[in-house]
Amino acid sequence: MKNLLITGASGGIGLETAKLLAQKGYTLTLVARSGDKLEKIKNSLPGKNHSFFIADLSVADDVNKLSTHLQDKKYDILINNAGSGLYGRFIDLTLDEQISGMHLNMDAVVTLSYAFLKNAKTGDALVNIASLLGHSSFPGASVYASTKSFVANFSESLWYEFKSKGIFVLGFNPGAAKSEFHSNAGKQSSAYPEIILSSTQDVAKEMVAALEARKKPRVMQGWVNRLILFGFRFLSRKMAVNIMGNMSPGMKD
Repeated sequence: MKNLLITGASGGIGLETAKLLAQKGYTLTLVARSGDKLEKIKNSLPGKNHSFFIADLSVADDVNKLSTHLQDKKYDILINNAGSGLYGRFIDLTLDEQISGMHLNMDAVVTLSYAFLKNAKTGDALVNIASLLGHSSFPGASVYASTKSFVANFSESLWYEFKSKGIFVLGFNPGAAKSEFHSNAGKQSSAYPEIILSSTQDVAKEMVAALEARKKPRVMQGWVNRLILFGFRFLSRKMAVNIMGNMSPGMKD
């Protein structure tokens, strides 16, 4: 039975991923800010010996506590899923909120990846959740998109560094999903065309499938997202950025 730790497990993609993995027999440690939510989720999952760890990963002290936990307890798989973003024009958003998102989306991912990989053995796996936006500019969420570019590049580089050791690193890139991410970021998922939206269940299924297949360092979720990025190859950067800007909820008043 494999031990797995997943951050951002109290809702959205993280919660659906936890449900799938518990059904497959993994023993989970769930990480999020709300202990009440985590306890309810833990008790609802199939299987035994699940646990939870309360942490706000935008706070350095909490990141360090979880890092120490990863060093003290051996896990077979780490999924860095926690992340946040804000919709809006760069100077219309507060600087502090955007920098807090950078700490969560980048600093925490690096710190936890480091703690996990220092103890990783052959057969272990690290999954970092990037985004479609990690491979395309996104006006109206410029800092968020840039943090996901970092995660995507970071993960692919780690894949190469660790493949000879039999340790798999995956950068998983979902597109827009029907989750509370958008309301937390200041808009609604309905601001996007329905065709590009995925359910959190579908995203989780693709993530788990990619983890179990262990074939590629980068997996783009959803055929529509893959088609969008393929089409951008035939456009100028100016045209591609204009398309993304016109689509962005953060550019709509």
